[in-house]
Amino acid sequence: MSIPLRLRPWALLLLAPFAPGRAAAQPPAGISAEVWTHALAAHKEATTEGKTTSLTLAIIDYSLPATVKRLWVVDVISHEVLESEFVAHGEGSGDLFPSRFSNKDGTHQSSLGTFITGSTYEGVRGHSLRLHGLESGINDNAYARGLVIHGTPNVSEAHARKGIMGRTEGCPAVPSKSVARVIGLIANGSVVFAWYPDRDFLERSAFLDRGAAEARLSAQE
Repeated sequence: MSIPLRLRPWALLLLAPFAPGRAAAQPPAGISAEVWTHALAAHKEATTEGKTTSLTLAIIDYSLPATVKRLWVVDVISHEVLESEFVAHGEGSGDLFPSRFSNKDGTHQSSLGTFITGSTYEGVRGHSLRLHGLESGINDNAYARGLVIHGTPNVSEAHARKGIMGRTEGCPAVPSKSVARVIGLIANGSVVFAWYPDRDFLERSAFLDRGAAEARLSAQE
């Protein structure tokens, strides 16, 4: 999926927040400063590697429970939140609070890290969006595992009010009522960044902000 990339004017604007000595912008509402720092770093790396030219970024924070909106679609230039929604995790990752993540088929666990969205299709779960993992050993089996963004009636505001939420075989599923809008915003080449402060992920990922990752690792010791 390599896309040749030249520094067009919009790209210079995109990379400007990472200039030496420039303070990081405040995160959009609902997103923690730590997650925002890593998500921007992941988007920057994917852009630098020529994997994306999209200015739309999807962020999933699996450190939050499934009963809160923990998926955001953000414009990386204006930092405007274009959409926020509930999102499921895999049944193998945990109940309301996921804590286990995997790149292996059959685990029914969610995968972390940086993905690029692919094409859409109509499958057994309806309108769906393919995901391509960019990180070797962390999420690069996502496509082969069939991890896709799709809609499901088991993820909804009504479920959240009851303190429950449906889970999946590893897919980041969203409410059926929102799937068309979410997919429409990020299909065909946008970055999806999935976060949880998993130690192995923090140590191995080349897409994270290394300073912030090392700080978190030190705090976990």
